[in-house]
Amino acid sequence: MLNEYDIGEGPATRVSLSLPEGTAEAIRRRVGKREFSAFITSAVERELRGLILDEYLADYERRHGSIPAEAQGRARQIFDEVFAEEGGWPAGS
Repeated sequence: MLNEYDIGEGPATRVSLSLPEGTAEAIRRRVGKREFSAFITSAVERELRGLILDEYLADYERRHGSIPAEAQGRARQIFDEVFAEEGGWPAGS
């Protein structure tokens, strides 16, 4: 039976990953060798969540039309507040 985990859940599993050396070195300089995997995990999880959000928004717009500018502004404000509270990065403008 195959376990299904959500993004960020489940036991760690070893995978092989190839990166340009310059990218790998920039990560090592920023976070150190010991935090390399955690950095990559966080980046991949962020990317996956972004892709899921993009897919949801595209589906929503297909079904309901464009999201009004006022609603986009409210959503951006909420995202900015949430990320500021968690010490995360601000939402893009």
